[in-house]
Order: sequence, then C-alpha cells, then structure tokens
Amino acid sequence: MIMSSAVAEAGAPIAQQARGRGSSLTRSRVRAAWLFIAPSLIVVALIAGWPLARTIWFSFTDASLNNLSDYNFIGLENYLAKYDGEWFGILIEPDWWRSVWNTLWFTLVSVSLETVLGTVVALILNAAFPGHGLMRAVILIPWAIPTIVSAKMWSWMLHDQFGVINDLLLRIGLIAAPVTWTANADTALWSAVMVDVWKHTSFMALLILAALQMLPQDIYEAAKVDGVSPVRVFFRVTLPLIKPALLVAVIFRSLDALRVFDLIYVLTSNSKDTASMSVYARQQLVDFQEVGLGSAASTLIFLIIALVVVITLAAGRVRLGEDPR
Repeated sequence: MIMSSAVAEAGAPIAQQARGRGSSLTRSRVRAAWLFIAPSLIVVALIAGWPLARTIWFSFTDASLNNLSDYNFIGLENYLAKYDGEWFGILIEPDWWRSVWNTLWFTLVSVSLETVLGTVVALILNAAFPGHGLMRAVILIPWAIPTIVSAKMWSWMLHDQFGVINDLLLRIGLIAAPVTWTANADTALWSAVMVDVWKHTSFMALLILAALQMLPQDIYEAAKVDGVSPVRVFFRVTLPLIKPALLVAVIFRSLDALRVFDLIYVLTSNSKDTASMSVYARQQLVDFQEVGLGSAASTLIFLIIALVVVITLAAGRVRLGEDPR
C-alpha cells in the first residue's frame, strides 16, 4: 500500500507535465491554424462581408441609383412604416410576398426532385458496368453548361410556336394546341423547375456518389450473406450512412435555389406571377433605381436563406463541428 501510494504520488507530476505539454501543443496548433486561415478570412471579409454590410446599411436609407452619395438615414421605413394611418414598406408589399412564395415553392420542389433523382443516378453510377466511367463524365454535361445558356436554350425549346417540345407533344397527340409554357402563370414555374432539375440533378448525383464510394463494402457482403433484400439494405444501411453527405448536398442546392435569378428571369422575364426574390430585388434596384428598397429586399433574402439553413440543419439533427449521431 505504501509503495503504491508513493508510486502514485510520484506519477502525478509526470501526468500533469504531460497534460501541460499536450495543452501547449494544442494551443500551438490552434495558433498555427488561425495563422494559415487568416488570409482567407481577410479576403472573404473584403469580397463578401463589406458588400453585405454596405447593403444592410443602404436598406436603412433612401439612397437612389442616380446619386449614391446623397442619401438620408430613414431607419426601418423601407421595411415598414406608417404615414397618415396607412402602412408602407416592403413587408406589406404583395409583390414581395408573392416572390417569397415563388422562391420557396421553387426551392422545395426542385431540390426535392433533384435529391431523389440524384440518389437514383448515383446508385446506378456506383454499380459496376461497362462504360460507367464514360457515363459519369457524360452525366455532368448539363451541370457544366452555364445557367444563362441553359435557360436560353430551354426558352427556345419551350417556345409555343417554334419549340421542339410543343412539336413533339403535338406529333404524339398529348396536346391539341401549342402551349405557352413560359408565358402561362400555371406552367411557367413548373417549366423553371423542370430546367433546374435537368441541370442540377447531376450535381446532386456527384456528391451522393462520392459518399457511396466511401462506404465499407463488408457491410453489404454481410447483408448479402444474410439474404437481406436490396431495398431494405438501402433504407437501413446506405441511407443512414450517406445522410451527412446528403444533407450537405441539400443545403448547397437550397442555397443556390433560394438565390435563383437568371433561370427564372430568362425563362419568364419580368412577370410578377413568377418573379423570385432576387428578381424582385433587381427590379427595385435597377428598374426603379430605389437602392434603399432593393437593399432591404436583399437583406431579407439573406435572412431568409440563413433561416432556411438553420431549419435544415436542425431537421437533419446535424451540429456544425461535431460528428453526426
């Protein structure tokens, strides 16, 4: 007993010294990490932080595009204000809320379809078959085409008089007369969703495929030996394992879809029935030259996107900086 106590007392300072060296090493690594990422943080602050701060500031002013140097601070009047018993501001503007609904609907439908189809494509590409390498390259072609080019190409394909889509549907008898796909409020947003799904499904498939290729194969071999059906293996094994990558892909696509501008603007022009939040902000800023209102709309877009990301992370039960449970 006496010998054990002596050994323990002698070992205590050594353990404390080891912990001290470990904590010192950790602090040194943290300082080195901050030193390496400091230039990137500075660049991000200059190219993203400063414009964002300036946009938020302009949202509290009556600045005009004619003269950005001459403006007055008006507080929250661009967002909501009451004059002579009447409310004014972007928060009670029907066109703004219509654009919010259009954007959220577009994001929900397009990202959902892209996630399902991207998962199916990734599972197919993950299988071993002749020419799968070439197929992986070909599937990325729609994603590689610039969005503005894709939108213009599809606007001609969906044209009611000269479009190949109407011509094909007329030939096979699915429609009796040409359809104005991008000019009709009932079909315009669906047309935009179709083009977005065509373009970005390959992006989702690429991210999901990367996650599939990192999965341990011995799990599938054991499931095959036990006679578990492929469908059950997918829902019980594959889907939980690729959930973090799937969530990242959904967040990336949601961020992109919530900021959609060029696709909807080219396909449906300046229609209020199909305008996204970015189209509305551009209209206030450029067409009406109201920098204050345009900045207020842009600030609200930023807040809505941040809220959607937080909700998505909470729904996926993923904590930033921690391993998913």
